[in-house]
Amino acid sequence: MSTEIWDGKTFSDLLTLEFVASAAGSVLGAIVILIVGWSLAAWAQGRIIKVSRRNKHLDDMLFDFLASIVRYVIMGFTVLFVLNTFGVQTTSVVAIIGAAGLAIGLALQGTLSNVAAGVMLILFRPIKIGDFVEVAGKMGTVKEISLNFTEMADMSNVQVIVPNAEVWGNIITNYSTNNIRRAEWTFGVGYGANLKEAENIIRDTIMADPRSHNSPEPFVQVTNLGDSSVDFLVRVWCDASVYFGYRADMTRQVKEALDAGGIDIPFPTRTMIHAQAD
Repeated sequence: MSTEIWDGKTFSDLLTLEFVASAAGSVLGAIVILIVGWSLAAWAQGRIIKVSRRNKHLDDMLFDFLASIVRYVIMGFTVLFVLNTFGVQTTSVVAIIGAAGLAIGLALQGTLSNVAAGVMLILFRPIKIGDFVEVAGKMGTVKEISLNFTEMADMSNVQVIVPNAEVWGNIITNYSTNNIRRAEWTFGVGYGANLKEAENIIRDTIMADPRSHNSPEPFVQVTNLGDSSVDFLVRVWCDASVYFGYRADMTRQVKEALDAGGIDIPFPTRTMIHAQAD
């Protein structure tokens, strides 16, 4: 019996069987770890997305991004556990991944800064889709906020794409945050004009428009004595959604009303003197 056990061929067969059994066990364990890790990653991602969908106050894009990050982190740990079952030193693998991540981060520094700014924009929401804003010297309506860039349509409906780092790193003027805005004009009349009559014409013309708000109280006062005109500063509140059209309409209507009322609107003139040759 012992001779058969210690026979060279039989001993080799035992080593082969032991290796096959060990390899099979490692493969089976790796498969189990992969299945468990994959299922856990999918479950965690789904749970995070469901939390976002159930609460309307949470931003779907941000939670989709966070869900993807969680999924990839779980899958990364899963791969490390799989490698560990085959006897691979995971510490060296982690070091290699860290070095590669650092190199990639340095190479993609600009892109990563855009992603970081995109997360901040989505998290703090200084602008939203549909807002009319001015950012990085560009003015338009926000159409999309992604992790890398913000897409707008300008006044001519031309697509404008601004990197998120420039959006977050600059002053943001959001014209859509408040429901009402204050329109402002300066109307000049001649020094010989009846100022009280001019004031009444300006006030009555603007306040006759249904877009004008009575509260806060409109402001119509003489604020400047120019070189050739007495200037009225006019401030009236209106809905933000009609601001541009309202301001343009009132400029024209006040001018026509002053003309109809016989109020002179002066403009700079020059007198050219031609010298006659002897």
